[in-house]
Amino acid sequence: MLYLVRMDVNIPPEIPEDKAAAIKQEEKAYSQALQKQGRWPHLWRVVGEYANYSVFDVENNDELHDLLQGLPLFPYMKIDVTPLAQHPSAITASGN
Repeated sequence: MLYLVRMDVNIPPEIPEDKAAAIKQEEKAYSQALQKQGRWPHLWRVVGEYANYSVFDVENNDELHDLLQGLPLFPYMKIDVTPLAQHPSAITASGN
């Protein structure tokens, strides 16, 4: 199943800079591992914001929930999830 996910990050200013930097490094490693696995095929920055739009390709809602909760920045995020379905007018790689 495909999901469009918007993530807005808001790290509180009272978090020490070195701790925030460490969390961001963990986040980068975690997200890149999921991308290499094919479960996070698209990651797009929102210009001018500390936010992104991502497409996840996972088996179900529970898997997506677990992946999102595993994000090191999860405690500092507002996340909106939109399940996606194939559009009947879309040209796909599968030829449908």
